Order: sequence, then structure tokens, then C-alpha cells
Amino acid sequence: MSQALLAPRAGAGAPAAGGRLLWRRLRAQRAVTVAAAVFALLVLVAIAAPLLTWCEGQDPNAYHPDLVDSASGGVPIGPFGGVSGEHWLGVEPGTGRDLFARIVYGARVSLGVAFVATLVQVALGVGLGLFAALGGGWADRIVSRVSDVGAALPGLVITLGLLAVAPASIPRPVLITLFIAGLGWIGISKIVRAGALALKGLDHVSAARLSGWGTWAIARRELLPALAAPVITYAVLLVPGNIVAEAALSFLGVGIKPPTPSWGQMLTDANTWYQAAPTYLLLPAGLLFATVLCLTVLGEGVRTALDPRAAQRLRAGTDTSREEEAR
Repeated sequence: MSQALLAPRAGAGAPAAGGRLLWRRLRAQRAVTVAAAVFALLVLVAIAAPLLTWCEGQDPNAYHPDLVDSASGGVPIGPFGGVSGEHWLGVEPGTGRDLFARIVYGARVSLGVAFVATLVQVALGVGLGLFAALGGGWADRIVSRVSDVGAALPGLVITLGLLAVAPASIPRPVLITLFIAGLGWIGISKIVRAGALALKGLDHVSAARLSGWGTWAIARRELLPALAAPVITYAVLLVPGNIVAEAALSFLGVGIKPPTPSWGQMLTDANTWYQAAPTYLLLPAGLLFATVLCLTVLGEGVRTALDPRAAQRLRAGTDTSREEEAR
């Protein structure tokens, strides 16, 4: 009986077919395609930052005092913040550092912190959620109480306090990543715990248990594939939140410290230059806005593609629009 229940399950969900179906649903959404292309370009720029700055011939930490007007307080000389053939986006007010080099290297820090923090959040959330659901009893109570207390605490305030007293010997990006991840795993753990508790009573899970599978074998082969859709959706939506969190911490002065560039740290410095050199503020702010918008659209698209009911509504709305256009 157990083998009969498990056999259809093993052949039903081929990963390749599921991947092709997901890709097809994502491509059907034009906004998602555009958002993915823009975000992929931003990631490529961040990865290729050393090559791009080599092509420009500039260093992100090199000072150029001759390119700023000391008489006016350090305003860049020239139009649009000192844009020229040598400095593609102009220079930083006060220091004369190349703005293009600072932007592309800042992308590496901002996106890197967000992505690594998201990976740690997913690992902690999935692990603790499964531990609570499958451990039961005291394990469930401990994880549930810790997650309830963590959800009630003001994460930003706690992170500000921890970063203020953290030792300076630890690299700031590492600290920010750990603090964001340490306070952000709760949502995923609750999703995984609730899903795993609902799946534990299904026939194919019971059949696997009767067949002699261990607890973690059942979790790996039966529960995790079924929980992949909500976890992936939530993880994609976590990335823009983590980018904003890093930018907010840097903006408040406890995040990334100079001379390491990040978009949030650049916004902090631009706070006093927005009138004299508006491009210094608009460039990192615009890139932050574009990145968060693309990831939000992409996350919503992934949610729609992984949810058959949402995908069906999307197709129904598309078919209705086409019929109206035909009329």
C-alpha cells in the first residue's frame, strides 16, 4: 500500500517540467521580464565593477581635489557634477572621488549584503521551521516562543543598538548581514512550520513514514519540495527589504563606513549636497528605487507563477482583454 502511494508521487513532480512551466509563466508577464532584465543588468554591473572602473581608468577611493571648487565648499567643477570623458558620472563633492566607480562598487556592497542576508534568513527559517514542526512538543514551543518575541521586537532599533556597540575590528558588511539575517528569519520559519504541520497528515507522508523513512528523509523528499513555492516567493520578496534595511542603516550612520562605498552611505553624504550637486543624491537614490522596484515586481511575478490559481486568473484576464480588443 505504501509503495503504491509513493510511486505516483515520485514520478509526478519532475523538477525539469516544473522549471519549464515556471519559466513559461514568468515569460508571459511582460513586467516581470523587463524587471528581471533590468535587475540582471544591475547585478552584472556589480560583478563587473573592477573591469568597468579599469575601463574608465579610475579608482573608487582616489581623491581628486583639483576637480572640486574649494572656494564654494567643494562643489564639483563643471556641468552635471563634473561629468567628463574621464569621469563618466562626475565626481563626489568635497573629495573629487569618481562617482561612477563609487556607484558600481557600492552596488557590490548593497546587493551582496542583501543577497547573503537573504540566504542566511532562508537557511535559518527553513531549518527552524522544520525543527519546530517535526520535533513537536518542547521543540515547537521553544521555536514558536522565540519567533513570537522576535516578531514583536523593533528590528531596526535593535540593529541600531547592536551596531553602535559592535567592535570595529569586524568588517561592517559582515556585521550588517548577520544582524539583518538574525532578525529576519522569523517570517520564513512561520511559513515553513505551518506548511509542514499541514503536510504531516497527508497520505503520501504517512506512507513514507510507514515505509521506514526517517524524519529528515521525509522532510527532504516530501516536505521541502511541497514548501518550495512559498519559500522561494518569500525569499524573493525579502531581497528588496534587505536592500532598504542596509541603505537605512548606512543612512543613519551605523552601517557601511567610509571609504567602503554603498548606496545608503552615499545617500548619507549627499544629504548636505542635494542643492549644490543634485546628481550625487539622485544617482544612488534612483538606483535604489529601480532595484527595489524590479525585485518587488519580480517577487510578485514569481508568486503569481507558482500559484496555479493566480496564474489561472492571470490567463483569464489576458484572454478577456484579447476578446475585448478583438471586438
